[in-house]
Amino acid sequence: MRAFDAIVIGAGQAGPFLAARMAAKGMTVALIERKFLGGTCVNAGCMPTKTLVASARAAHVARTAAAYGVTIPGEVGIDMKTVRSRAQTITIDARSGLIKWFGGMSSVTVIYGHARFEDPRTISVEGERLTAPRIFLNVGARPAIPDMPGIDDISYLTSTSIIELDSLPRHLVVVGGSYIGLEFAQMYRRFGAEVTVIERGSKLASREDPDISDAIADILRSEDITIRTGADGIAFARAGDDISVSVADGVADVTASHVLIATGRIPNTDDLGLDRAGVAVDKRGYIVVDDKLATNVDGIWALGDCNGRGAFTHTSYNDFEIVAANLLDGENRKLSDRILAYALYIDPPLGRVGMSEKEARASGRDLMISTRPMSRVGRANERGETKGFMKVIADASTQQILGAAILGIEGDEAIHGFIDAMNAKTPYPALKWAVPIHPTVSELIPTLLGDLKAV
Repeated sequence: MRAFDAIVIGAGQAGPFLAARMAAKGMTVALIERKFLGGTCVNAGCMPTKTLVASARAAHVARTAAAYGVTIPGEVGIDMKTVRSRAQTITIDARSGLIKWFGGMSSVTVIYGHARFEDPRTISVEGERLTAPRIFLNVGARPAIPDMPGIDDISYLTSTSIIELDSLPRHLVVVGGSYIGLEFAQMYRRFGAEVTVIERGSKLASREDPDISDAIADILRSEDITIRTGADGIAFARAGDDISVSVADGVADVTASHVLIATGRIPNTDDLGLDRAGVAVDKRGYIVVDDKLATNVDGIWALGDCNGRGAFTHTSYNDFEIVAANLLDGENRKLSDRILAYALYIDPPLGRVGMSEKEARASGRDLMISTRPMSRVGRANERGETKGFMKVIADASTQQILGAAILGIEGDEAIHGFIDAMNAKTPYPALKWAVPIHPTVSELIPTLLGDLKAV
């Protein structure tokens, strides 16, 4: 049996950085990874998908160039092999960087294989037994496959496998109208495929306020993406070389060349032997953690997607920051201090932070709300991209910003003005006197705050 000061299982966006911090403190660390360093973000998530989004936007800009006085002879073509190769290169470069980084750390041992608990202090990896007083789980999540009639009879894509396509689908049906599905829907429409989105719920991006959900749908429909919500009884059947997708009422009967299942994710916790360690999971399989990311078993922590407390690269990295600060730096950081922010990378993107209007109203606070269409933002007009709107919600009593959304050009960047103010607990009137740079999207933040009205 090999003994270490710490064992990290999973090399996503928390584990590697935690291993490096502990190594810098003189600890010996085993970093165990089943497949690739970098986890979902590097290998099947953020990096390859946002690279594909960039290629799709380039195609869209080229097709609409005439509106800007730029003429391109002939039709805009898509070379999917080059598109795929570009995304693969970004991923491989990032993964190789991690391999090189850990290759230079003498006190970190990288072990590839499937880790399982034998007991709360012992891990087995491909027959080898390891032990440590501290064990950290950063095992991530994978696409969830729903139980739908006929799904086992067809070949379908997931968010992991679709990025390997090197040819263009004739007609892509996306089952699931949330963030991952919508990004791929717009992406492949811009590549030139016919695209249909089928969503069981009544709205796309259902966690958003209805005005944002409706605006997202309008953006996608404007690019000739067919959207079918309220689709109960989704079923599949082979139709020669194609796939028939139907719903109970027959309205969305579609013959697709490809089907993407984008109906959520499940944690990679079912084959770790957690029961042997006594680690508690909830009914969905997520590892239960406290406010400092500790499990119910002393000496075991869970970070990243597998704990159900955040589903983003940045929240996983923040989990690392919390654990490292508390264990290595003597601080007292907590999950409950985190203000959640995220983006939806359709084009234009949605940047979101804090409470939605629905959540704020449910809190019982006295609220102030302000909205502004992107058509009244100079930068958006100059760029010819005026879809979407800005929205901010504040507490009338404390003058604290409770939440904000920017669905529009550069919304994923401009939202950071609100993120920073909320983390600094800056009363919104203080921002009204900022002198922002013109012309930008962010310059409208003081104006937006100045228009706050009681509701």
